Amino acid sequence: MKHPNMSRRTVLKGSGALLAGAAFSTRVMAAAPPPEPVTPALVEAAKKEGQVIYYTSTDLPVAEKLAKAFEAKYSGIAVRVERTGAERVFQRIGQEYSSRIHAVDVVNSSDAAHFIVWKREGILATYVPEDVANYPAEHKDLDGHFASFRVWLSIIAYNTNLVKAEEAPKSFVDLLDPKWKGKIVKAHPGYSGTIMTATYQMQRDLGWTWFEQLAKQNIMQVQSSADPPKKLELGERAVMADGNEYNIFQIKEKGGPVEPVYAVEGSPLIIGPNGIFKSSPNPNAAKLFQSFCFSREAQQLIIDIGGLRSAHPQTQEKPGRKPFRDIKTMKDDAAAVEKEGDAIKARYSKLFRV
Repeated sequence: MKHPNMSRRTVLKGSGALLAGAAFSTRVMAAAPPPEPVTPALVEAAKKEGQVIYYTSTDLPVAEKLAKAFEAKYSGIAVRVERTGAERVFQRIGQEYSSRIHAVDVVNSSDAAHFIVWKREGILATYVPEDVANYPAEHKDLDGHFASFRVWLSIIAYNTNLVKAEEAPKSFVDLLDPKWKGKIVKAHPGYSGTIMTATYQMQRDLGWTWFEQLAKQNIMQVQSSADPPKKLELGERAVMADGNEYNIFQIKEKGGPVEPVYAVEGSPLIIGPNGIFKSSPNPNAAKLFQSFCFSREAQQLIIDIGGLRSAHPQTQEKPGRKPFRDIKTMKDDAAAVEKEGDAIKARYSKLFRV
């Protein structure tokens, strides 16, 4: 299996911007930019552009439903969804900008550290949708370059046909039990931004010793954070060590044999921001789409259809899912992921030999 070997510190080098090794400063502007409402003039200008290009690591069916909802609300504006893993999204944008290709309007990544790089590079536009003004401070860039479009967890889960509830793992340490050898599936931080973020949080809180022991469990190594839930549903493995909580919700709610587990040590917390690029080829459509993405309507859609969590204060969690407030989570630290990500990927690949 091949994984990206371009560093997040070099992938944008050809664009002419400077990549500093210093810690990221959360403030650049003297004052936060004001929120911008959706106006008839913006809608009209967006319709003249006729399209918006969205690079995203969001689950494709969810991204497409979001796009269709936008197109239904704003007829005449098409959304072109370009979906791949977060690390590939980052690489693609870096390569395009190095070649002076400015194809993307709006971006979403499950690796929030990417936005630290893009902001430092000065290639993100400043735009604050009206709804974002009401988001908690920790879910928006105070300079108005990005905000948390989606929130979710990387969790343990098991196949209920293969594992009894009373025998299921309750913690990450439980996964090291010899009884799970050859029965675990796990995704890769070199492909998935979700797993990159989760791996950082887990090595920080559990230590690399835990990963060293897990590597001896003969795990099935897959790429995307969406892959472990699929393998679980098919019964190819009994337990997943990481993967998207929202995929487990989707499978379970359609009657699939899966059950989520929220580890006693805490579940890795993943933040997936959205941002607009300064060189967006469709700047008005980009603003309109960005505003839609953060609206209560769109945020409720990604909760109900996508199994995601939301920072929007007016959304409601779907009945039957464990309330977010009742779940112990690990602490997100995008700045640390940005600094340590390449070393983490290299160490992980060496450890798991993939």
